[in-house]
Amino acid sequence: MTTALWVLGRGSGVVSLVLLSIVVALGIATRSGRAIPGLPRFAVTALHRSASLLSVVFLAVHVLTLVLDPYAGLTWLSLIVPFTAAAHPVAYGLGTVALDLVGALVATSLLRHRLSPRVWRGIHLLAYAAWPIALVHGVVAGTDGTSAWMLALTGACVAAVGAAFAWRRSRSFAEIPTPELVS
Repeated sequence: MTTALWVLGRGSGVVSLVLLSIVVALGIATRSGRAIPGLPRFAVTALHRSASLLSVVFLAVHVLTLVLDPYAGLTWLSLIVPFTAAAHPVAYGLGTVALDLVGALVATSLLRHRLSPRVWRGIHLLAYAAWPIALVHGVVAGTDGTSAWMLALTGACVAAVGAAFAWRRSRSFAEIPTPELVS
């Protein structure tokens, strides 16, 4: 059973990283208010939300399997309080920080209708912190973190988010107001 938990924990962590990268890139695209080739504007938003939900599901599987796996040596406390894990406290602590940030994103997204758009948007910017922390966590904590295939996958994630961020900072980004984005 421990081998199955370990494999599921690793796999779900990798899938979480890929999905979180997609979520960040789609979030930037959603903020622009534009369609992307082959998708109307509303579909970009729907895809962002669906990918967000799916990334949280895989993150929950990742966390749960590693808590249940005695090899990982994680406790419930180490999932909430960063850098308290007995083994690999820095590597696992980065994962805890990313988990805490994603938790804040999920909570505020669920409460979005009760928050002002400005407060929600400000908290939602935590995604820009959660993503690189999760990325570094995957490289330093993952047993495959420095393998060629994982480094290539990590590079692809960095390239996708980097391209979206570069577009976000460019003059061609100019936001198109949409009912959802108007404060």
